[in-house]
Amino acid sequence: MWESICLTVAATAGNNIGKVLQKKGTVILPPLSLKLKVIRAYVFNKAWIIGFLMDIFGAALMLQALSLAPVSIIQPVSGCGLAILSVFSHFYLKEKMNVIDWIGIALAGIGTIGVGAGGEEQKASPISIFHLPWMVFVVAILFIVLNGWLRIYRRQRREQELMQSEVVEEIIYGLESGILFGVASVISKMGFVFLEQGFTKAMVPMCISISMCCSGTGFFYQTRGLKHGRAIVVSTCAAVASIVTGVLAGLLALGERLPSAPMARLLLLLGWMLIILGVILLVTSSRLLRYLPRPLRRFKQGGAERLRRHGSIHPKDTSPSAVIQASTLHHLLSSPSKEKA
Repeated sequence: MWESICLTVAATAGNNIGKVLQKKGTVILPPLSLKLKVIRAYVFNKAWIIGFLMDIFGAALMLQALSLAPVSIIQPVSGCGLAILSVFSHFYLKEKMNVIDWIGIALAGIGTIGVGAGGEEQKASPISIFHLPWMVFVVAILFIVLNGWLRIYRRQRREQELMQSEVVEEIIYGLESGILFGVASVISKMGFVFLEQGFTKAMVPMCISISMCCSGTGFFYQTRGLKHGRAIVVSTCAAVASIVTGVLAGLLALGERLPSAPMARLLLLLGWMLIILGVILLVTSSRLLRYLPRPLRRFKQGGAERLRRHGSIHPKDTSPSAVIQASTLHHLLSSPSKEKA
């Protein structure tokens, strides 16, 4: 179990640090295109190529972790990517961190230890191939409900000519993107489970392809939410929804089980909660800081502002680790394309 958790931590670290290095390298690079001159500029840019290789390495490690451990363990642990990114920004990029950042990092770290201590090795439960279309059907129904809610809300806004912040839209888009990121990891895990059950090896690339489609759609919804919404709301909802979806889908669709020992079960549940709380604190640290007493406001810059200043996110973008920690393996394809933005 600890081997899988270490692989996940290393994978999400490689992914998120790689994203920062890629973004840092593109400061002096032209928009990515298929022109030979542009491709050579990217390949010979030290920061970008190191970040890209770290991204690929992280994706490979995540695939390995998913093949060894339940997705209900891997998914929450991957949420620690933002904590790792914050530490990297502090020591490598020389960024200051506020007290809430450190609390979030500590909670995410303690939660990871709790998940490792409470998790137990499990044999893959037999699942039917019909679980895949059934999960797609459930997600489709959930999206119909969310989009119906969104349409009703927009209609009310038009009728009442409301001008306040569209909080409901931000929440819905964040939930939709997070659900898709969580489902993406579950479908990838399904491919390995089918292989263990004796299905054809073609099930693995097929499931990973479907998983990539889910992840790509998740980025689409995330981008729509970030276009006119606040990154803090969208990314927080996406991060929490990604973790919760991965856990629930792993338990219900893949037949994963909670530990049998009461203490181990308590540690696992506590670990999940601490990781989610740590991620929320890291994403919202700059806003929460203003509510602290002045003596505790040691640093002025919060996590979100720190990331913006170094270009790891756009003004209305979000840290990859806040939403992708579930979709680390899909950055093999998404990393180059995102640099066009």
